[in-house]
Amino acid sequence: MTAASSNAPQRAYWLKKLHEWHWISSAICLIGMLLFAVTGFTLNHAGQIEARPKVETREAQLPEDLLKKLLQAQEQSAQAASNAGVNLPVDVDGWLAQQIRVSAKGFAVEWSEDEAYVPMPRPGGDAWLRVDLKDGAVEYERTDRGWISYLNDLHKGRNTGGVWSLFIDVFAIGCLVFCITGLLILKMHAQRRPMTWPMVGLGLVLPALLVLLLVH
Repeated sequence: MTAASSNAPQRAYWLKKLHEWHWISSAICLIGMLLFAVTGFTLNHAGQIEARPKVETREAQLPEDLLKKLLQAQEQSAQAASNAGVNLPVDVDGWLAQQIRVSAKGFAVEWSEDEAYVPMPRPGGDAWLRVDLKDGAVEYERTDRGWISYLNDLHKGRNTGGVWSLFIDVFAIGCLVFCITGLLILKMHAQRRPMTWPMVGLGLVLPALLVLLLVH
């Protein structure tokens, strides 16, 4: 019995395992890879893709009792030697949700002498809320830059929160598994496919040459 024939069962076992990990990781990452491929193109051509932001504004008048609670929250923030990191009082946020259909829950307030300002960044746009601490005037503005901008921000993880950030980490690990198992499968088939390593080498050399020669 030759060494090659004695190693055949072991080789078949590992090839089967690699195929299993390869198809499982590809199935898990498929939709994510399509999303990142499409948004990679849109980001690369961001200057040519026209965006028409839609701006929406809302106004209201905060009742006097809620304005007092907001002033108390400002004093507590000042005593804590910080002008940020404090959310709007629950009663104030509930009133905003009823009156102008806006919730600032989870967004920190930036205090100044005359106003409470709440930046509310979001994927594909922006938003902010301002409450005048003297007369209780409420202003809210929301900017929507469209679904392409939304998907681009998902690609970059911009203003997407911790859950999406965790997804990107898991997705990156899945892509590594997909690529590494694919490389090992190529290695195991390379003997019968002579163009395997030249094609892999081309995938390395071509971008390296572009960076060295054309990227400044």
